[in-house]
Parts: sequence; C-alpha cells; structure tokens
Amino acid sequence: MENKGLDAEAVRESLLDAALLHVVFDGWSAAAFAAACQDAGVEPAVARVICPGGAAALAADYHRRGDRLMLARLAAEDVSALRFRDRIAAALRFRLEVADRELVRRGASLFALPQHAAAGAALIWGTADAIWTALGDTSRDINWYSKRATLSAVYSATVLYWLGDESEGNAATWDFLDRRIEDVMRFEKFKAQARENPVLSKVLAGPLRLLESVRAPQARTDLPGKHG
Repeated sequence: MENKGLDAEAVRESLLDAALLHVVFDGWSAAAFAAACQDAGVEPAVARVICPGGAAALAADYHRRGDRLMLARLAAEDVSALRFRDRIAAALRFRLEVADRELVRRGASLFALPQHAAAGAALIWGTADAIWTALGDTSRDINWYSKRATLSAVYSATVLYWLGDESEGNAATWDFLDRRIEDVMRFEKFKAQARENPVLSKVLAGPLRLLESVRAPQARTDLPGKHG
C-alpha cells in the first residue's frame, strides 16, 4: 500500500489511545481493535498495514509506552542520594504507577496465551533492561544477563501481587516489592562472599548456578491470598 504522507506512528498511537477505552470491556481482542479503528477514523485495511499484529501489537505498544513514562519520571526524579536497591525499587514503583490495573490485567491474560507468551516475556525483559540501563549498568559479562533475569522475576512477581492488591495506596504491593528486593540483595551478597572464598567458590559453583536458575519461579509464589 502506497504511503501518501501518512504518519504511521501517529496513526498507531491514535489506535492505541482509542483501543484503551474498549480493552477494559473486550480485552486486547479483535473486537477492541475494530472499535479502535472506528473511533480513530482509520480504515481497517490501513490499520492492518500499520499494525499487522492487531490488538496484541497494541498491547505491546501499551507496555512500551509505560516503560517510556517510567523512564521519563525516573529521569525527572533525583534518586542519586538513594541506595542502589532503593533506586531499583523506585523505578519499579514508577513503572506500576503509570499503568492502569485493568489494562495490565487484560494484558496479562493475553500474554499468558501460548501464542503470545514469548512476546510477553520479551516485554518484561525490555522493562528490566530499560531500568538497568537508566541506572547506569555497564556490565557486559554474564552479569548483564543475570541482572536482567533477576529483575524480570521481581517485576513479574510484583505485577501479579499488585493486580490483587486492595490495600490503601498499594501499600501491600510496595512492602512486597521491598521484600523481593531484599531477598535478591541477600542472595547477591552471599554469592559475592562465596566467590571470594577460594574453597567455597569451588564447592558452591554448581549449587549457585542451580539456585539462580530456579529463583525466578520461586519469586512468584508469595502472592496475595486471593491469588494463592
């Protein structure tokens, strides 16, 4: 299809904005996408060219928009005086505060489907990468991956908890987040101490790798009662 001066990015943004009004009722579905086309005044054929993934692609756009808003707030806030673990907590809190709970709930249902699971995992990884990059991470070794994998697990677990949180001001979610980060910090401290000890580093090399591999699924077990 010939592009006659059409701003594809602007049209896609307008489709997303229009879709948000319908996703609450219809989920990230074909019905929501069709309604968004009508509300935004975009021909369905044009919308499919600009957004071939339909509603699922708009759901991904919504997640990435949240990442951008989170980064903008993180850049605007002075977090330099905070401990590093508190900077991470602040970034994750900012990320949730710019999101709509029901839209995220609908997105979680979408990306739990087998055909969208890989895309959902990539989005979570992208959030973790954006946070570490914004906080100045310059690692290029295996730590680059382990940091993002760990933060992805913490973020995923916190989102699931937040979706069921009915406490005032999401206080229970922020407490949950602090506990998850504290768990990670204790684990990282133990790893550092073990690696500095020539005897323990050899004895615990295998178990440490195993613990790191199973840590992500375990992080999701501490959920509110209604999800337990």
